[in-house]
Amino acid sequence: MASFPRRALAAVAGTVAAAATLAACSSTGASTASDSDTPYSPPDANISANLTYAVWDQTQVKAINANLAEFNKKYPNVKVNVDVTPYTNYFTKLQTEASSDSLPDVFWMNGPNFQLYASNGKIEPITGEVKAGAIDPKNYPQSLDQLYTLDGVQYGVPKDFDTIGVWINKALFAQAGVPIPNKDWTWADLHSTATQISQKLASQGVYGITAGMDSGQSTYYNTIFQAGGSVISPDGKKSGYDSPATAKGIQFWTDLVKSKAMPTIKQLTDTTGDQWFVSGKSAMYQGGSWARSEVAAAPVAKDIAVLPVPKGDQQATVIHGLSNVVAASSPNKQAAQALQVFLASKEAQQQQGDLGAVIPAYNGTQDAFAKSMPGVDLQLFLDEVSYAKPLPVSKNTAVWNTLETNLLPDAFDGTKSVDGALKDLASQMNADLAKE
Repeated sequence: MASFPRRALAAVAGTVAAAATLAACSSTGASTASDSDTPYSPPDANISANLTYAVWDQTQVKAINANLAEFNKKYPNVKVNVDVTPYTNYFTKLQTEASSDSLPDVFWMNGPNFQLYASNGKIEPITGEVKAGAIDPKNYPQSLDQLYTLDGVQYGVPKDFDTIGVWINKALFAQAGVPIPNKDWTWADLHSTATQISQKLASQGVYGITAGMDSGQSTYYNTIFQAGGSVISPDGKKSGYDSPATAKGIQFWTDLVKSKAMPTIKQLTDTTGDQWFVSGKSAMYQGGSWARSEVAAAPVAKDIAVLPVPKGDQQATVIHGLSNVVAASSPNKQAAQALQVFLASKEAQQQQGDLGAVIPAYNGTQDAFAKSMPGVDLQLFLDEVSYAKPLPVSKNTAVWNTLETNLLPDAFDGTKSVDGALKDLASQMNADLAKE
């Protein structure tokens, strides 16, 4: 799906620092829902424009360029410059541009940042395109359409989605003499398996499992949902971190670190979970479907399998997807909307899926992704959609994401009790939510 990594500590900090500037900025000339009530009309094929398309994942550029080659068959005089900024700097740069109404014509948007941009009039609604039938929201998973809708107005066109799984290094399992679990495995199965491997391969510096502990999406949000807890209330006004079920989901990771089934939080900060895995130093890696490109390009690729996330009190995983949005301030809005419409088409998203870059959001185009890594059951990432829960967000998601990254490590490494850390987190998160 989208990109890798999803969220980094530095990126969250930068986003929070820039958010106040964006929120304080009035959007001169920005469109509102009513401005976009006029049905969209495709521009003339001879339209001429120079567009900037901002993204953050270099591994997707090949597929993007393939899309643009097809787009240029329809609009040969529209030149599109793909501007790739690493995720750690992407939103800091984007918010600086937003504050001066100099945003890229078309750019990637994610769930955690969407409401901030939409509520400040920085992105163009797709009301006109939907009215004209150029974009049909029914062609995409409903949860993703809802993610990019604010006050009944949709702004973003889903381009992809991802769910979470557990990547397996079969060679390390064989070395440890530990059988690979079945797909219906549980938390207890994962803990036991990871602990055994860590003990048996300790002399090689190998751990049973690693994960990106700076990202709730790939780790603790999943176990919170599996325990029946919540991160934020449905109306986005209250923290869910003060519930016993949520604490149970956090304790899962604390127990893995304590039993040395997983590296310490400091070790995972110094060397990320995916790096441990692709370098052959962890037998399992809990991460998103977006890791496919990185895993497939690594030396361990020949030994890969994948399992769904294990079941807790219930089965659950997190789903998220990126969208393509148009800047409300774009001086080339007609051409930008034409590109947005094309990228949302079945043709473009089928091409994305065929090249294996992401799981495309357009219904019926995902099979190619499932087959893009022969011998590895990527279909499970699609099957997980049936029990997936949307990524938790609010208007200023970055504010409480920063609280998570600042306060949860003490719970994970045992410096502070889980209950104590979550009490502080819930209190501070509620105070921030009250300001939204």
